[in-house]
Amino acid sequence: MDIMGVDEAGRGPVLGPMVIGGIVVPEKMNPVLERMGVKDSKKLTPERRAVLARKLSKMFDYDTVIISAKDIDNLRSKGVNLNDIEKLGMIKLIRKLNPEEVIIDAVDIKELRFQNQIQKEIGDDIKVIAKHKADDTYVQVGAASIMAKVTRDNIIADINKDYEDMGGIGSGYPSDPHTKHFLSKFTYNELPDFVRKSWNTVKKMKDDESQLRF
Repeated sequence: MDIMGVDEAGRGPVLGPMVIGGIVVPEKMNPVLERMGVKDSKKLTPERRAVLARKLSKMFDYDTVIISAKDIDNLRSKGVNLNDIEKLGMIKLIRKLNPEEVIIDAVDIKELRFQNQIQKEIGDDIKVIAKHKADDTYVQVGAASIMAKVTRDNIIADINKDYEDMGGIGSGYPSDPHTKHFLSKFTYNELPDFVRKSWNTVKKMKDDESQLRF
């Protein structure tokens, strides 16, 4: 059976896109992936992730959906929450790769609710399983997490190069002092388009600037 793993990278950062990765792995290949050391991307070094991503891309059908910071902001302004934004990307990937079964790292606190929502959208021809920490439990989802993470890391690395003369952008996470320092160099209206303006970190900048004008 061809089983598709689905996972995301970049859900929480204030900078850069969210990337959803999907990869279709024949069930008989699970032992091969395990021997390769495929696991949740967070448990691998950047170098190891990059090596595995290159190998996986040559072995299996895969794809990614890249949801830009601007698209995230636009959708949130229309009342679409982050879970639903992620769900839309996952559905797009599943329809494109069309596996027999799909295993998803559930983003909803209620696994079954999330599973049923995806199942309803794609129909009964594809079996859907949604579990918390699926990237830890299912090797297909671990593989998907690697593809998503490496894709996002490459995007962030390219952005960093563009801003080397300003000291770079850091990891992109709101708690990163390097990222905070980068954001502090702009007014709200000057922020680059890879900044998620709907994040509280950035909205606070706008509020603080408004207060200074009065």
